[in-house]
Amino acid sequence: MTDRFTLAPFEFFVHRTRTRFPFRYGIASMTEVPHLFARTHVQTDAAASVGLASEGLPPKWFTKNPVTTFEQDLPEMYAVIGHAAKLAVEIARRPVTFFEFWRELDRQQTGWAQARGLAPLLANLGVSLIERAVLDGLCRATGEPLHRLVLDNRLGIRLGELYPELGRAEPRDLLRRRPLDWCFVRHTVGLGDPLSAGDIPEAERVDDGLPQDLERCIRAYGLRYFKVKLFGDPARDFPRLADLGRLFERETGGDFVVTLDGNENFKDFGAFREFWRAAQAEPALQNLSPRLWVVEQPVHRDHALDEAVARVLSNWPGQPLLIVDESDGALGDVRRALGLGYAGASHKSCKGIVKGLANACLLAARRRAGRHGVLTGEDLCTLGPVALLQDLATMALFGIEHVERNGHHYYRGLSLWPEQWQIATLEAHGDLYARHAAGFAAVRIGRGQISLQTVNDAPFGVRPLFDPSGFEPLAL
Repeated sequence: MTDRFTLAPFEFFVHRTRTRFPFRYGIASMTEVPHLFARTHVQTDAAASVGLASEGLPPKWFTKNPVTTFEQDLPEMYAVIGHAAKLAVEIARRPVTFFEFWRELDRQQTGWAQARGLAPLLANLGVSLIERAVLDGLCRATGEPLHRLVLDNRLGIRLGELYPELGRAEPRDLLRRRPLDWCFVRHTVGLGDPLSAGDIPEAERVDDGLPQDLERCIRAYGLRYFKVKLFGDPARDFPRLADLGRLFERETGGDFVVTLDGNENFKDFGAFREFWRAAQAEPALQNLSPRLWVVEQPVHRDHALDEAVARVLSNWPGQPLLIVDESDGALGDVRRALGLGYAGASHKSCKGIVKGLANACLLAARRRAGRHGVLTGEDLCTLGPVALLQDLATMALFGIEHVERNGHHYYRGLSLWPEQWQIATLEAHGDLYARHAAGFAAVRIGRGQISLQTVNDAPFGVRPLFDPSGFEPLAL
């Protein structure tokens, strides 16, 4: 059975959030972020429900233009979301299946964005936020969690229309039979993050009950998986990587895994290849090499998928596993990257759920054929109690065993949300959240892992239906 639905007009609300301390990732340093909620009503043949999704809107990720300010970029983000919302209501004016809805939404949003010269990543932000709200409403209306709707194909997904090589395969043919019950936290080491307490200037110390430096984070959470941001400059990166290697070795007993994020800081693959050659020859970095899994997006998105990349990657013995992140902007970009010699891609919910599902199935098919098909889970400081849990439900469905998680580190748990939201989250998701000694709800991390059991049992990851109407309404 494939469910059909109609939609009511969307409502939007925004809450201004502030990080515990700056998160530096490339050309941006994140401190204040608007967190946007999108709400609609989904009506199926049998029932109706509210559908809710949310997203933090970080600076300089969807468009990496150093010339503009975030205040100039934000209206463009709102514009693509508002346009997608209006399209969605028109498309679902009459009953439609989810896949038919998504295909038309993606088609029209893409055409509109291309006519205006908007980046695919930015255009897909609108599609992603809207599709998540619709999925939440569908899950609640049908009484089924996300993984059941996907694996039973009640969404009507036709993978062969997205990637012809998948033919008549359905998601259940390529994904796990059941979602993961847990995953490891992959802790990001931002470009400005202190490695130990002694690295924190007195004026920048945060005394809020949570660890601030990397060393204390490892001890508090039992971390084993790490993501390290690169400057793209050997003089700055190599000493820092050497210090990190020693710290990881000491604090984990050598039991750790690292991914590197190039942050698009290399002008081309010639520059990155020279960086990598020098790193491999650096004695102080030798203990990192055996623990390195992948390198993410070393080259700027403007050049990362150039045809010249194939010549470099096809003639590079001993190259690391390379994946795309920012270059995965539109449907088909991952297949293009694989053709150039990349090993895979990252999944972020802000890049799209159906697009991510199609990529996950394509990469799974490649792995079955004995080829590289890497899919990582990445984060833009995703926050609970809505966005994080929906993201985790997706990661569990895709079978991603360690996921970059930042929100619990750069934000003080759920303390920025109303107390009743925190209570409802603790009651519904007590395996994922716990009451901190300081009184706020915080992610429960033990031995570097988080539980996904209540996330998988909930509609689209989230059991409570939160009402964001107490926040600032936004007309999009």
